[in-house]
Amino acid sequence: MNTADVVIIGGGIAGASLAYRLAGRCRTVLLEAEPHPGYHATGRSAALFTGCYGKEPVRALADASRDFLLHPPAALGASALATRRGVLWIAREDQAARLADFRAQLSATRAGLQDCTPDTAQRLCPALRSGYAAAAALEPEAFDIDVHALLQAFLRVFRRASGSLVTSAPVVGLRRVGACWHVEAASEHYECPVVVNAAGAWADEIAALAGVLPIGLAPKRRTAITFDIQGVDAAQVSLGQWPCVIDVDETFYFKPDAGRVLASPGDETLSAPGDVQAEDFDIAVAVDRIETATTLQVGRVAARWAGLRSFVADGLPVVGMDPEAQGFFWLAAQGGYGIMTSPAVSALAAGLIAGDRSGDPDLANIVAPRRPPRGTLAARKPA
Repeated sequence: MNTADVVIIGGGIAGASLAYRLAGRCRTVLLEAEPHPGYHATGRSAALFTGCYGKEPVRALADASRDFLLHPPAALGASALATRRGVLWIAREDQAARLADFRAQLSATRAGLQDCTPDTAQRLCPALRSGYAAAAALEPEAFDIDVHALLQAFLRVFRRASGSLVTSAPVVGLRRVGACWHVEAASEHYECPVVVNAAGAWADEIAALAGVLPIGLAPKRRTAITFDIQGVDAAQVSLGQWPCVIDVDETFYFKPDAGRVLASPGDETLSAPGDVQAEDFDIAVAVDRIETATTLQVGRVAARWAGLRSFVADGLPVVGMDPEAQGFFWLAAQGGYGIMTSPAVSALAAGLIAGDRSGDPDLANIVAPRRPPRGTLAARKPA
């Protein structure tokens, strides 16, 4: 029997960032079902930081993560995790009122949305079709995140502090015996007082394995494609200087990506946990929306993929000890915000687990869910 203070189930950005925060504070084991950490949602992210996403608690967590991502701690060993990108939020004539409401809602945040005329929007992104955007707003402080570098930096610090990362280790047994959890994975057994459920789309399945009530997790498929630039005079402006362009209703977005254009139809299709793939219909929707809003021509899709973004009913992350299962800690339901909020969420989670939040003063006034909603738990039975 291997003993630890904490066993984290899931080696995506949620589990890896928490492992980093616990490094040197607890004897921690990080279990990943796949051969490599970050294979599913983390490795398929659009990797964008924007202060405009999500409800107010999510925006607060993102804001508390901003400086960490722009200026990583020296101990992380990653000199650059962010590249300035900017986000151009656009609206058709029939969406203009919603964009105005959107701007008003975000007026007090650090997102810093600026007025942007349609002519300026087209100058910033020459691919926009003339007359399509009746209104626009620019978020100049948005940036791309190097997700691979961030994930590997978290894991590197964890391993250097004698943390144990075990891959190809799906959890097949999980039960509480006395004061400890017994975890069975990859023919090994682990004993610990605290187990962290950071299993992403599989979090409710892990809960069921432990006999813990689920939180009603809803994994939703999101599709993305990349294609070579066609249909616009690239000499007008370097592709790399384009902002990410997002429809105010989030029915599509596109941005530069490694010399190509990355685009998504913003789909949110309920899907069972698994290795999801992009479907032809969603790709066709993405192409249609991009070609309608821009002069870009998607002649050939260079790459296609899909990932799962997992939510609960209130759209907020679930972070905290289960009120009905001693030592069972939830770190789940991070939706499409997990990477950009990972510095703050992991600090919050580590403080709750270790019982010491004194090192995280910036989080003191953040209103964030710290335990599964009792009403949701009470209304459901184990799967």
